[in-house]
Amino acid sequence: MPFNQLIGHDRPKAILKASILHDRVAHAYLFHGEEGIGKKLAAILFAQTVNCETPHGNQGPDACGACRSCLQIEARTHPDFLLIEPDRELANPQIKIEQIRQLEEQIVYRPLVSPWKVYLIDDADRLTQGAANALLKTLEEPAAHNLFLLVSSRPSALPTTVRSRCQNIRFVPPARVQVEAALITRRNLPPDDAHFLSMIAQGRIGLALRTDLAEARKQQDEFSSLTDPATLRSIATILTAAESLHKSDRALEALEWMERWGRDLLLVRLGADPDHLLNRDRLPELQRAAATVQPQLLAEVLEEIQAVERHAGRNLNLQMALEQILLHLRDAVTSPAPAGPAR
Repeated sequence: MPFNQLIGHDRPKAILKASILHDRVAHAYLFHGEEGIGKKLAAILFAQTVNCETPHGNQGPDACGACRSCLQIEARTHPDFLLIEPDRELANPQIKIEQIRQLEEQIVYRPLVSPWKVYLIDDADRLTQGAANALLKTLEEPAAHNLFLLVSSRPSALPTTVRSRCQNIRFVPPARVQVEAALITRRNLPPDDAHFLSMIAQGRIGLALRTDLAEARKQQDEFSSLTDPATLRSIATILTAAESLHKSDRALEALEWMERWGRDLLLVRLGADPDHLLNRDRLPELQRAAATVQPQLLAEVLEEIQAVERHAGRNLNLQMALEQILLHLRDAVTSPAPAGPAR
């Protein structure tokens, strides 16, 4: 895949291409931004670009994606490319000092076949303290022809001393239309499905490309019935649903879909363009609910959902929280709007 085909991220691409073109490649970069928006892919493509064996054309430096070097980096078999990442099988994935020691053993040697030896550290914020200290020493005394690419969704979790030794490049989510276009071309999806997945992903192109469309539509059906005003009128149904979702460990999943539905409902009530709705295909249902919804109460419910999501890992009683949110949602959606002043 050529570097130029990376979806979005025009500014980072321009900075990185210019650094190659003017022979000003830094010894270390920190690619940071939200999770799942293409930072790691950008780092791999940059590694391919600096070591690509094909001369670049009029569009500037790029990875051809077809030469031996590009293919070996993609396959993680290039002798001058090392990917370091946490062990995903662990409950608390970390990058340990032994992995950085492995890196240190290699940096003393010149590249074997390419201009640069590239070390890509994914989820760099998961470096242990010992590993971060060892890496810092290496970054303070960079050897020629060594390129470090740190990728992180939580750059503030990295020691300041490590961040200061890197050129920071911030990545932002691609525009929704770019994500939709990629889904249409790469997954051969119709526009409505591409819109649906792009809204779920909220610009996280990696998430959009790997989300199971059929499963997402199934969840939409299931949780839309939960927020239906007819369902919310029954307190017994609310309590039963909350208990069932908690026992199946799906309370947070339900809250996420409820938040999306509530956001759509507010947008419809405010007269927003339907193109901004996740549940655009359910516009008539949203319009019926919006006719009687109390926006202030609904906004408070959305804030309550966000608070629960933030504190979900703190021994929170999710069943009780879900019950309360559904009851408050019931008040916001099924209660009649306040009467105006008497005349």
